[in-house]
Amino acid sequence: MKHLIVCSVMWLCGWMVAMAQSVPQVIPALQQWKPAKGKLVLPESGKVIVFPDEEEALRQSAEILVQDLKEMFGWDYRVVTGKKEKGAVCLTLGKPDETLGDEGYRMDIRNEVTIEAPTSKGVFWGTRTLLQMIYHQSEGLMKGRATDFPLYPNRGFMIDVGRKFFTMDYLRDYVKILSFYKLNELQVHLNDNGFVEFFGNDWNKTYAAFRLESERYPGLTAKDGSYTKAEFRDFQKMAATYGVNVIPEIDVPAHSLAFTHYNPRLAADNKAYGMDHLDLYKQEVYDFVDSLFDEYLSGEDPVFVGPEVHIGTDEYNQKEAEQFRHFTNHYMDFVSKYGKTPRLWGSLNVMKGETHVDLKGKVVSAWNYNWMDVNTCLEAGAKVVNLCDALLYLVPAVNYYHDFLDYKWLYESWMPEMMRKADPKVAKRHPNFLGAMMAVWNDRVGNGISQQDVHLRTFPALQVVCEKMWKGENVEQVPYAQFEALCQSTPEAPGVNLLAKVPQRTDLTLTDKEVALSGTDTLTTSVDEVGYPYAVEFEICPDSVPNVDAILFKGPHSEFVTNWQNTGKFAFRRDGYEFVFHAYRLPVGKWTKVRVEGDAKGTSLFVDGQLQERLEGRVGEVFNARSQRKDRIWYQETLIFPLKQLGDVHMGFKGRVKNLICIPLKK
Repeated sequence: MKHLIVCSVMWLCGWMVAMAQSVPQVIPALQQWKPAKGKLVLPESGKVIVFPDEEEALRQSAEILVQDLKEMFGWDYRVVTGKKEKGAVCLTLGKPDETLGDEGYRMDIRNEVTIEAPTSKGVFWGTRTLLQMIYHQSEGLMKGRATDFPLYPNRGFMIDVGRKFFTMDYLRDYVKILSFYKLNELQVHLNDNGFVEFFGNDWNKTYAAFRLESERYPGLTAKDGSYTKAEFRDFQKMAATYGVNVIPEIDVPAHSLAFTHYNPRLAADNKAYGMDHLDLYKQEVYDFVDSLFDEYLSGEDPVFVGPEVHIGTDEYNQKEAEQFRHFTNHYMDFVSKYGKTPRLWGSLNVMKGETHVDLKGKVVSAWNYNWMDVNTCLEAGAKVVNLCDALLYLVPAVNYYHDFLDYKWLYESWMPEMMRKADPKVAKRHPNFLGAMMAVWNDRVGNGISQQDVHLRTFPALQVVCEKMWKGENVEQVPYAQFEALCQSTPEAPGVNLLAKVPQRTDLTLTDKEVALSGTDTLTTSVDEVGYPYAVEFEICPDSVPNVDAILFKGPHSEFVTNWQNTGKFAFRRDGYEFVFHAYRLPVGKWTKVRVEGDAKGTSLFVDGQLQERLEGRVGEVFNARSQRKDRIWYQETLIFPLKQLGDVHMGFKGRVKNLICIPLKK
């Protein structure tokens, strides 16, 4: 009997794999696929065709597809108007279709590829699927017909740029990543502050930042990283072409230390609330916040481009619930006057009072079961996006919430309506439930986390949540192990490699060929940078009088330095941080063999085969005066190794290098 059960299970697993292989493997999975006989091999040089009367609506999507085919495969395609042709990709608009809705599409793969949808956004999502199909079917596309559409209309990601700055290049890359996986919202949390206990329990010394240029309030914008109005406006417009709605958030009346640092009179008179609380009774506060929102909402070409603006409203002191409700009403009404739909955290479960807050037509970010849960929002008539903290909050390098999400549980058990693991699965969706959004918060300001370390955490989580919000339950057709393998083999997005994957060991200089660097010259290599886990080996001979703080290797996000502060020590810099290997000093005038190994936890330095130092595990401890306890901060001393160039024209290494090798390691 036991033998029969084992055989049955093996047969079932084999059948499931065979079934999955008969359907194109993409993320998120197709809703429906009807196979046909044969394969279509697209030419490496070809056409993306749009019909003449649809050119205005579809040309932009066609041009992005052409760029992406070039970026991913080196193919040379061009956009043309005309009729269908064999071996071409044809984009076209169809009639309204209740099955497809606003974002669905159909794809026919016969002697050509035809992507048809009722809307241009649906057509664009079809091009994302096509790119993944081409990538995973190198011997030719399975012929057949796909019918594809999302189960939930709002599928997104929130990024906290207030407590950690992310460059505009990073945000643009993230739009491409979200788009590649058919996620259509990016909330940008523009202001926030650190925890006062990590800054000597002194609010005046506590880190705070507002990331957007302000002409009305000179000096308000953060000095250590910000976005100009023009680039933020252009960024939102670029995102719209990729099907992504950017939702800017100005978080008030709590988490507002950047504003009270700028003008201390804005802070609550009750000092027990903390200086990050705006005073809800002062007209000066309303005048300031009104003017700040107006700066970005007014004019013919406003800085806030999209249809929604997030007004914050979370975690204010509960003693001021009544006035908090008044404040919330004021800013919902204020934003609405500009033709924008306000989105808010709400927090009205905790902030109870007599003042009525009308949430009908508003979008609530249901973030915590106690402060504001999904069902309460729906009962109040609000439209709801679930950002459940217990399941969907990533906070890098802390001992609460998640450092990494539970991908397997999310894939096998989560539904977008859930706020707790114990919640039952919903049989029928509420019409006002829009979807879900995962969030990354950078609570531990100054902990050394890098942009790419954040991405290492958020990217696999996005792959899972996009699957559940577009396709829905799919574990019976594609077991988690198979889905995980597909995730790991699917690119981040066309032209995006923030994980810095390198496919194989690569010699970046000729064997035993010395590269002489004068301190002001450079050598470009074939690899920009290498991600975790990796080893980089090289032999080095500094001149007898070496340059100080000399850049040996430079990449898109970091630098690796020799003779740090004239001590002979190696160091590296990235994201505004500097890390030093203090245990070893490089001798001058002689050859030394160096190996650096890096993973997601730390960085190791080897010299002549011997480990000299491992940068990992440094912990800080502070006293939390408000809670009368000790709190910890875990420092991240990680490095995705820079390799794009040796040397630097201004601060370069002076000496010789040979046998530079980049070695991806197995996880």
